Amino acid sequence: MKKEPIILPVDPGDPEDFDASPDALDRGQKARLVRTARTRLGLSQAEFARRFHVPLGTLRDWEQARTTAPDFAIAYVRVIMRDPDMVAAAVA
Repeated sequence: MKKEPIILPVDPGDPEDFDASPDALDRGQKARLVRTARTRLGLSQAEFARRFHVPLGTLRDWEQARTTAPDFAIAYVRVIMRDPDMVAAAVA
């Protein structure tokens, strides 16, 4: 069985730290993008989910990097960041 490469090794001084694989790093970067979009709009998770028709549990999973937001969702979030009012009107 092939071992997954490690991009960021564990910090030996932090007992709660862990190795970061390429997949984990990608998931974390996507989580940060989703969180940033929501917080820049000043919306709670529930408000963002309702306004842009994203299931609340899915949004939470993406933001907390429990699951990786698919590429189409990342594209949607980027469009929301550029013109949130237009997107909200389009999905209303």
